[in-house]
Formats: sequence, structure tokens, C-alpha cells
Amino acid sequence: MILAAGRGERMRPLTDSLPKPLLEVGGKPLIRYPLEALARAGVKDVVINLSWLGECLRRELGDGSALGLRLHWSDEGPRALETGGGIFHALPLLGPEPFLVINGDVWSDFDPASFVSDPGVLDAAALAKLVLVPNPPQHPDGDFGLDGIDVVERAAERFTYSGIGVYRPEFFAGCHGGRFPLLPLLRRAIDARRLRGVVHTGRWTDVGTPDRLARLDRELRSDEA
Repeated sequence: MILAAGRGERMRPLTDSLPKPLLEVGGKPLIRYPLEALARAGVKDVVINLSWLGECLRRELGDGSALGLRLHWSDEGPRALETGGGIFHALPLLGPEPFLVINGDVWSDFDPASFVSDPGVLDAAALAKLVLVPNPPQHPDGDFGLDGIDVVERAAERFTYSGIGVYRPEFFAGCHGGRFPLLPLLRRAIDARRLRGVVHTGRWTDVGTPDRLARLDRELRSDEA
């Protein structure tokens, strides 16, 4: 699943007429990078949630066949359901098995094949597994630590959640439809020692501001030069 429903307030005015995942970096829309990576990893079906200017995404990506994918749309209506509510709303499309979630406003060289092709990516007790990254300048205190493979709240060294993770549908047990954040559910899984993590030390950018968008664009164009 790719999360693409947000308004992108910090990116205004760029997002007044275009959803953030369609902003271009390196000559193509941001959302195409994870879609192409998923296709290379052998994924066939991808769910994308929609809200703000969602029809623009539908027009740009169509049914996904041009990318070798089958796209399924989870329409949240005019008001996005936040991360937790958005994933929960899409569960009927995602099915009963663990699924990969990628934020539509991050860019990374993380290879989803390392999760998709590994049947043991989640141990029997785990509800989810997060990809963590070293803390970026705009988020120096991070989100979580690691105790071995277990994600914990308190640790001497903390990392930032990358917006990439694998979840079991059971992670959302007891939830009800509507808007709600993901963080309380992550903390619930941490308290139960059922949240795992792995650190990605490669490239990763949270494309949250026009400045970071422009910087990533320059980096990607430099890579191609």
C-alpha cells in the first residue's frame, strides 16, 4: 500500500493544485519511484489511498498496467483519514496476509524486495516491522530505539521511522472506522513486545517541504549526469 491521501500543507502552494505524490523529482512524479521499486520486486497488486485531489492520481497512474502493476484505489472522501484510519479503511483491499506500507511522500533507495521476498520478514509473534533510518536534521531526536530486533520507546540511540513497514491485519485489532493516527497503535505493539525494526543506512528523504523537494531533485538529476 502507498499512502497518498494527505493534503501536503507544508508543501503549499505547490500542493494547491497537485497532490504531493505527483510533485516531480528527477524528472518524474515522486510516487513513481516506490511503484517502480515494487514492480521490480515482483509485486503485482498495489493499493493507493486517495483524498486530496485524488482524481489527479487516478488520471496519472490509471490501472497501473504501464508499470506492470494492478492498482486498487481506496477512496477516503474529501477528508483524509490519517495514517492509521487510512490503512484500516483499506484492509478489505489488502487481504488477510501481511502487507507492505510506504508513505507516498518519502524517497529512498530501500529495496522492498528484501521484505517482499522474505517469508520470514515477520516472526510468529510480530504484528509489524518498521524500517528505521538515522535521524535527519529536521528530526534530531528520532522516534524509536531498538533492543535487539524489538522497537522500543526509550534507548540510548534513537532512529526515525522511515514511513516504510510491514503490517499484519491483526495490528489493527479493535479499531473502528474513521480518522485516527498510527502512533498509538505502534505504542500498543511496543508495549506488547510485538513490534520489530531494522535500520536502513542508505539514502532516504522525507519530502516534506519545498526546500527538501528541490534538494532531492538536484541530487537525483546529479546522479543521472
